[in-house]
Amino acid sequence: MSIDVIVYDKRTQIAGIALFSNKTLKEIELISDNQALSGNIYLGRITKKISLANDKEGFFVNIGMDKEGFINAEEMGVATGKLTEGQSIVVQVSQEKRAEKNARLVRAVQLVGEYLVYCPYRMSVEGSSKVGDKTLLAEYIDVVKEHTTGQEGWVLRTASVEVPVESVLGEMKELRDLYEAIRQKARTAQAPALLYAKQDAIYEYISRYTNSLHKVVTNNHNVEKELKEKYDDAFDIEIDSDPFETYGVDETISEALEKTVTLRGGGRIIIEETRACIAIDVDSGRDAGGGNVSRINEEAAREIAHQIRLRNLAGKIVVDFAGQSEYRFLKSVIETLENELADDVMKAKVMGLSRLGLVEIVRTRRRPSLQDLLTQECRTCQGTGKVAADE
Repeated sequence: MSIDVIVYDKRTQIAGIALFSNKTLKEIELISDNQALSGNIYLGRITKKISLANDKEGFFVNIGMDKEGFINAEEMGVATGKLTEGQSIVVQVSQEKRAEKNARLVRAVQLVGEYLVYCPYRMSVEGSSKVGDKTLLAEYIDVVKEHTTGQEGWVLRTASVEVPVESVLGEMKELRDLYEAIRQKARTAQAPALLYAKQDAIYEYISRYTNSLHKVVTNNHNVEKELKEKYDDAFDIEIDSDPFETYGVDETISEALEKTVTLRGGGRIIIEETRACIAIDVDSGRDAGGGNVSRINEEAAREIAHQIRLRNLAGKIVVDFAGQSEYRFLKSVIETLENELADDVMKAKVMGLSRLGLVEIVRTRRRPSLQDLLTQECRTCQGTGKVAADE
């Protein structure tokens, strides 16, 4: 996906990032100061041990500020050891808290740089599948392997082959030093404590879309100064007192909290976020196209892909398209969904058509949806969207 404008609205308690491509809003991320953000590393204290299925164990871990996360005792890639209540452990947030579910924690810490991902608990060197020049990638991997010491692993990001290999080697040292500083802090800190907070999300997005980015708009003069110092004239930097209002982001957020999205062709899609999955229904409605259900479904597929990104829908997603639910009728619709989600950084995957005629999608969950962040469950209807009828 090509992003040319990033709008960054930074206020006292919450920051918002909106991504635009050709004046179309593609994605929104809202970040609260009270969130245990994905990527943050904590010295946590185990508060409770619980039994899971198949004789497995799990633990709730206090990571501070009245926040608890959950960790599986048999996390892949890390020697299990003996974990007990009251014990202090170093953990990293892999999935942020959403609704009633605690943040998901892991012990296999990873540090993400501009060119590399440092994995102290792994023993391999890999490269991003998105790198087109496989020969060049192989050369960079060989160099990283030559400079790998002890027990450590690396993943070369897409941007790694776009800079001199010396820049990659320089970042290897920076990430090693950072990890050692985290370990030193963990030895002297008292749990619960924050050991490492990942950098401001604006830098991650700029790095991701640096080749297509033309402008960053913000309302924060400190951010403006930092961006100018770091990126010089790589893109325009503009100050706006209320950028989300100017660029229509506030209005789009309000619309994204509605269940129904009207399609231009006369149909509509209804999005229900439940605890088990995201259910999406396509209704042909008053079809302005004269009964062309295939056309309605094609338009719905493109809009569904857009809404998935815009609302940050994740986990299990099932779609009930209009009309016949046989594969021969939905083949092109499924292909449209796959094409629209192909470059999704959250790795959405269209699984295919179920026996019930529902199109299944799985998308990686790392942060809450807009609905989880901005709404609370109604105490009267307890999330059903309905209240008791008058007798």
